[in-house]
Amino acid sequence: MISLTRSMTWNAATGGLPDWGRVAVAAGIAVAAVALGFGLRAALGWLTRRAGRTRWAWDDLLFTLMRDLALVSSSALGLWVAVLVLKLRPDSRNVADHLLLAVLIVTVSVAVARFAAGAVSSVVRSRAGVAQSATIFVNIVRVMVVGIGVLVLLQSLGVSVTPLLTALGVGGLAVALALQDTLANLFAGVHILASRKVQPGDYVRLDSGQDGYIVDINWRNTTIRQLAGNLVIVPNSKFADAILTNYHRPEQDLSVTVQAGVGYGSDLDQVEKVTIDVAQEVMAEVDGGVGDHEPSVRFHTFGESRIDFSVTLRTREFTDQYVIVHEFIKRLHRRYRIEGIEIPNPKRTIVMADGSTGI
Repeated sequence: MISLTRSMTWNAATGGLPDWGRVAVAAGIAVAAVALGFGLRAALGWLTRRAGRTRWAWDDLLFTLMRDLALVSSSALGLWVAVLVLKLRPDSRNVADHLLLAVLIVTVSVAVARFAAGAVSSVVRSRAGVAQSATIFVNIVRVMVVGIGVLVLLQSLGVSVTPLLTALGVGGLAVALALQDTLANLFAGVHILASRKVQPGDYVRLDSGQDGYIVDINWRNTTIRQLAGNLVIVPNSKFADAILTNYHRPEQDLSVTVQAGVGYGSDLDQVEKVTIDVAQEVMAEVDGGVGDHEPSVRFHTFGESRIDFSVTLRTREFTDQYVIVHEFIKRLHRRYRIEGIEIPNPKRTIVMADGSTGI
């Protein structure tokens, strides 16, 4: 009883606490640190939502990084102080220190990788001017940051990374030979994006006939969404070698030519005036038309039963041409009927052997 009482009393020489006192203080510190971490995470989450309402994207990324680190960092710091209070044996304290350091390094690596990926995504999106970023750069940055974190973790645990890096360098040659197609697609994807000839969101048509909007360019392939909603998956190496037409470069709006024809008895000056009036009306009133564009009419062929001409319109992007042409033909046909301009049907005169004719 006397020895138990002595162990529960203050140690005047060292100023320490009895064992149960240290445990209580350590537990209190750990609980307080975790509670502080939850509080900081909640506060930073609120700030992140507020920052999301602003145009500047970097404040969102910064508050998101701080929110991801708040709970684990506060908890790790509290547990480390609790370990100091407990005055564990050197071997036990060493294990605890390494465990807390490993958790902290992993958390920081993941959070920084997320921040870097978001930053790269924001930069790519702002430069491409589209809604979606190219994931190839995002994935490369994320893998690089996590890889550096793993090396730091191994070094902190006492594992020498020099032999590992040497082995990776030698083994990289064998891996490169085994993954020639994959690496070819990876570097082709980087080349496609670096050249800035094609970006996600552009409407393209390949020489093989497929066309659609580029949805994404990742480390292996390029995804194209057709107007019907189907996805065309093209390996980056083949996409880089393909002959394609980009309807969004250098300008997104494009000219559309509509073929038409009138009878030989028509007044061509009147035809030109009426046609331009209808084209200007369509450009100004139909969504997708370029309002300040001046339509043109060019007669070009004496056909078998009519004089053919072309009308040049202009749309804001490739897919707008369908509704523009649709409305133009409807309105032009209605106006020709009102003006008495004939759109003749093809006719052919047949001369019989006895000299009689027929149509």
